[in-house]
Amino acid sequence: MQFAGQRTSLDLEPIGEPDDILIKLTPDILPEPEAILITGITPQRTQLEGVSEHEFLEHFEENIATADTIFIGFNTIRFDDEFMRFLHYRNLTDPYEWQWKDGRGRWDLLDVVRMTRALRPEGIKWPVGENGAKPNRLELITSLNGLEHTHAHNAMSDVIGSIEVAKLIKTMQPKLFSYLMSIRGKSSVVNLLSTRVPLVYTSGQYPAEYEKTTVIVPLGLDKEPGATLAFDLHTDPETWMNDETLRETEFPIKPVKHNKCPALAPLSVVDGASWSRIGLDPATVKNRAEFAFNNADKLIALYVPKYPRTEQSIAEIPMEKVDGSLYAGFISGSDKRQLDRIRKLPATELTDLEVTFEDLRLPGLLFLYRARQFPKSLLAEEREQWEKYLTHKLTELGEFDKFMNSLEELAKLDYLDADKRYILEELALYGQSVVPLDSF
Repeated sequence: MQFAGQRTSLDLEPIGEPDDILIKLTPDILPEPEAILITGITPQRTQLEGVSEHEFLEHFEENIATADTIFIGFNTIRFDDEFMRFLHYRNLTDPYEWQWKDGRGRWDLLDVVRMTRALRPEGIKWPVGENGAKPNRLELITSLNGLEHTHAHNAMSDVIGSIEVAKLIKTMQPKLFSYLMSIRGKSSVVNLLSTRVPLVYTSGQYPAEYEKTTVIVPLGLDKEPGATLAFDLHTDPETWMNDETLRETEFPIKPVKHNKCPALAPLSVVDGASWSRIGLDPATVKNRAEFAFNNADKLIALYVPKYPRTEQSIAEIPMEKVDGSLYAGFISGSDKRQLDRIRKLPATELTDLEVTFEDLRLPGLLFLYRARQFPKSLLAEEREQWEKYLTHKLTELGEFDKFMNSLEELAKLDYLDADKRYILEELALYGQSVVPLDSF
């Protein structure tokens, strides 16, 4: 619903004006009320002030995703970037090229912040919560360090806050900042994980007790493409390998995804204070790493994925889930060329369009694209199909009831002020406006 960004130089100085764009919510989507209470952006506001997804992507491709751009944010790789991929996909656009083609790339500040706190915390004030918790939330870091960040969870404000945090780390710990930026690419990550040496690894997969940081031993490539399995040396690999009961409670083997810009570093960056913060010591690491390297195949054989991949036939994907089926497979080159041609057509030529796809997802995706972005291109029978789709998705599958029940529960909260109660009323009106009349 909101996209924001500010282009900067590599020294993090602003270049040009920022982008702050509202994108219209399509009528088949009922937003999470809790999220709207946080952002304050109602669907009605996007309708009044926003552009369509199709219009946004035209602007994005022409003015934002220019050659050699590096997309950087705070927890963007696992959150915002996924929204961007699906946005491209459901609008018949390649979901990945914006991240890598023409010298483009991406990076994420969250693990940079975590590794800085673990290895080089000097010069920065770090949040400490109740019971000694160590949160690394953007708004807490900016507030504690007197950085500009006026409205947390507003996209433009979060952009400004992220730039300020990046500047802070680059100023206080320039070597670590530059090093992590230099190894953000997939090829650099693969090279690091291919060496027979233990590595420092910072990730949200690990407990805050050790600053989300450990020392890992790369064991070998995962069966899932694009990842290396790594053993967390907080656990003794010999004990774990030989104790079946322990293997049921501890899961020290985790995949390191090559394309997620993992925060990796050589052991040489760890000093005495850092060893203490991450709860390890050189002798323990040396002994455990040697055993893990020598028994890598045996350890890999004991690995059980936390989220095993389930194969789904594209033919089995129903219409209401087709635009969420991005990861069901790559789109062929011939189909991509068809989609490129379709996106360039004026709305008037979409009505009588005749096209045959190899990918069974694409006829449904094309119909939804037309219904959402160019509703006037639908013929009478197609408009009836769209109405049936809305009825099925919003009412028969229970989304509307869930949405209204959520509004009712939120309305019972005593601490909501008048502005938030107004938002709940607006959401109720919006929900009623998008559900077809014959559904009631």
